[in-house]
Amino acid sequence: MLRMALLKPTRMTIIVSIIIALATVGILLGMNRPPICECGYVKLWHGDINSMGNSQYIADWYTPSHIIHGPIFYAFGWLLFAKWKIGGEGAVKWGLPLAVFLEAAWEVLENTPMVIDRFRSVTANWGYSGDSVLNSFADIGWMAFGFYLAMRLPVKVTIVGAIVLEVLAAWVVRDGLTLTVIMLLFPIDAIAQWQAAGAGGA
Repeated sequence: MLRMALLKPTRMTIIVSIIIALATVGILLGMNRPPICECGYVKLWHGDINSMGNSQYIADWYTPSHIIHGPIFYAFGWLLFAKWKIGGEGAVKWGLPLAVFLEAAWEVLENTPMVIDRFRSVTANWGYSGDSVLNSFADIGWMAFGFYLAMRLPVKVTIVGAIVLEVLAAWVVRDGLTLTVIMLLFPIDAIAQWQAAGAGGA
């Protein structure tokens, strides 16, 4: 089955990726994001996207979106470093740090007042108040997990897996990566009404 060229990280680029993730933690703390849920405890899973606990714990119904980021960033790195040979033959090892940087940049942007307000006004996250630092750090980890899967699995399996995750999230909470992007950029009233009629989760 078709596989993309391996963007296999080295020990050095894994360390660089970890440093980027930890630096993101520092930036988010500097932005006064709460380290953990302000309720004071840590949970592995929280399934209600319309509660104050949304995006505060290790995993939730937006975790699939971050896992899907992994294959997307893997494909982007493959284009840059394997297909277009940017940086030379040895540059493929920088695929993971690039992916972590992109995910980290999104986590920082996502927690700015402007983007938080945008989420609250046009997406299913009506009560969204930003992520806890724990959740953002976990999201980077989930993306890295998706990156690893893209590196190991055939392309068709990766694509089917991403579709399954999107359909599952849309079925359970009427949201997901595709719907979030659509509503952030080009809000559609019909989608908003559909989400309002049944979003929630468990």
